[in-house]
Amino acid sequence: MASHRAVLIALTALAPVSWGTTYAVTTEFLPADRPLFTGLMRALPAGLLLLALARVLPRGAWWWKATVLGALNIGAFFPLLFLSAYRLPGGMAAAVGSIAPLCVVGLSALLLGQRPTVRTLLAGVVAACGVSLVVLKAAGALDPLGVLAALTSIASMSTGTVLTKRWGRPEGVGPLALAGWQLTAGGLLIAPLALLVEGAPPALDGPAVGGYLYLALVNTAVAYWLWFRGIGRLTATQVTFLGPLSPLTAAVVGWAALGEALTPWQLAGMALAFGATMAGQLTPAPRRKALEQKKPEQKKPEQKKPEQKKPERKASRRCDTMEPVECRY
Repeated sequence: MASHRAVLIALTALAPVSWGTTYAVTTEFLPADRPLFTGLMRALPAGLLLLALARVLPRGAWWWKATVLGALNIGAFFPLLFLSAYRLPGGMAAAVGSIAPLCVVGLSALLLGQRPTVRTLLAGVVAACGVSLVVLKAAGALDPLGVLAALTSIASMSTGTVLTKRWGRPEGVGPLALAGWQLTAGGLLIAPLALLVEGAPPALDGPAVGGYLYLALVNTAVAYWLWFRGIGRLTATQVTFLGPLSPLTAAVVGWAALGEALTPWQLAGMALAFGATMAGQLTPAPRRKALEQKKPEQKKPEQKKPEQKKPERKASRRCDTMEPVECRY
């Protein structure tokens, strides 16, 4: 069971690792200043592909549930994330995003009844500090709109993660269909916004087409399928503690592929964030009282009360005859 759980965690972790490559792909291959179009190209093609593979549509209440989850996890999260990345300097958007585990811990207590432990809260703080050391750089004044967009994106994704855990999946529906519903709903919500704000789609060259294919297939379709699969089998807190792997991957990719240097402070931050991620995967030990079986109360041997002899009924002293015979009583 432990090895199976480790494999499940490792597969789920591939999602934030994949998301960590988004920055490099976007800056190197995709058109500049098109965050909404990029979000649309990530979500809608991936969602339609997963719907075609799953061949399952929502039924009943799941039409509005899928729409709500798609808006929280995709439709609102993608535009807000890109907006914060464009308006905040020096990796501040990723630093703000590192508080997501703490947000999910709080929402899990509110909506799922999962009481946070001291270890979980401490791991969340350490993860935020570690990611901040990795991504933060010297910068000027912060943009209020960018900070608000970053905080709102984290609140949106955290709420979507916890609600996905709370609502689960309809009977007979797998994570493939659930991911397809949300990506399609989110993409349809982004489409009119992208057209209204950014206008007509830009002309695409070969590298841009390849970049969008990677984002849609690997970075979104496969990644979100693994992510929602993990949410269904792990706790919401465990899944969200894998999130810091995304900025850590971005830092490693920047060092390996883009020639960016890593300072000792960044390496220390990576160690802290990775350690906090591992700590977040530990399940809380059950309480001692829950493990101890209630010992049956030993009943004291009942003391036998001395039997009270019933008084013997005396024979009647009545004589039925009048003859002078001896009456034996």
